[in-house]
Amino acid sequence: MRKILFITGTRADFGKLKPLMRAVEACTEFRCMVFVTGMHTLRLYGETRHEVELAGFKDIHVFHNQFTNESMDHVLANTIAGLSRYIHETPPDLIVVHGDRVETLASAIVGALNNILVAHVEGGERSGTVDELIRHAVSKLSHAHFVANREAAERLVQMGESPETIFEIGSPDIDVMKSDALPTLEAALKYYEVPFVDFGILLFHPVTTELEALAQQTDELLTAIEKSSLSWIVIYPNNDSGSKTILDAYNARLAGKPRFRIFPSIRFEYFLVLLKHAKVLLGNSSAGIREAPIYGIPSINVGSRQRLRYSGSEVVNVPFEENAILHAIESIGQREQNEHETSGGYFGEGDSANRFLDTVRSASFWQIPCQKHFRDIL
Repeated sequence: MRKILFITGTRADFGKLKPLMRAVEACTEFRCMVFVTGMHTLRLYGETRHEVELAGFKDIHVFHNQFTNESMDHVLANTIAGLSRYIHETPPDLIVVHGDRVETLASAIVGALNNILVAHVEGGERSGTVDELIRHAVSKLSHAHFVANREAAERLVQMGESPETIFEIGSPDIDVMKSDALPTLEAALKYYEVPFVDFGILLFHPVTTELEALAQQTDELLTAIEKSSLSWIVIYPNNDSGSKTILDAYNARLAGKPRFRIFPSIRFEYFLVLLKHAKVLLGNSSAGIREAPIYGIPSINVGSRQRLRYSGSEVVNVPFEENAILHAIESIGQREQNEHETSGGYFGEGDSANRFLDTVRSASFWQIPCQKHFRDIL
């Protein structure tokens, strides 16, 4: 029985990897292993490791790789050390990583240096910040690539990756978004004690290459939502450098006010339900580029963090200027939700888990060599 180890460090990557993990867990040909670390272990961010445990996976290992606000390079080093010890005790046949977090980079390094196959989910994409550097570095350290679309696949080929190692499966979160097992809006509002039904969602992360401007950016953003006519569900940022600046501003300006509900984290399925019924998603999260357009929800993308991402017609890009943000918020009432208007299958059709499982069940997949070579484009 081959052992497939999934690495999860955040609420976001767990939501995307969970369909793949469930498919592997249900398959008698494989043993599904889950290495839980990163934000999942931090009390400040809701200790979302419990969400992974409640999902019912049998083989879970929790590793505390950081304390709150530890620098990203230290987190990288800690994760390498902890995962290295783990895989030497329980060596997997495949390590599956997602996206562009430092835990992802650490895991790809460990796999590459120990001759273990590494599969990268959603590589080949652009964002425009240090996240993009990490994502591309992970791709070069990985042996197999499960990409969201043809554009990402072509970019990996441009980076010297072999087409035979690239598998287009779509974005796994679309599987969850199209599921008929999501909770109702009423259940989500009750579970999180949200007292309003007309709301926007704020999901704002620090840009690690713009930390000197972060306080001013946060001020412009919060002034705009305070002046807006909407109520807001506010979700904590990720724990990148600068997150404390954002959290301090939330606590000082929004906490306890009736138009705002602030959460360290929201379970992925509940988040999707709230998103589907929101008036707008505001901030600089990839959810505004990916998930919001699938549901036809207007997305206001602020600043540079997602500036090189694919951007559909539902996405409005604005600078960190109070008036521009406020104008975009107040303009959303003139727009109608139109489900699937901008997705067009760009991020997949909701069958990523089946495509992933079909790939790893094939004998040819396990013939991918650990020794990589750059492939010149002639």
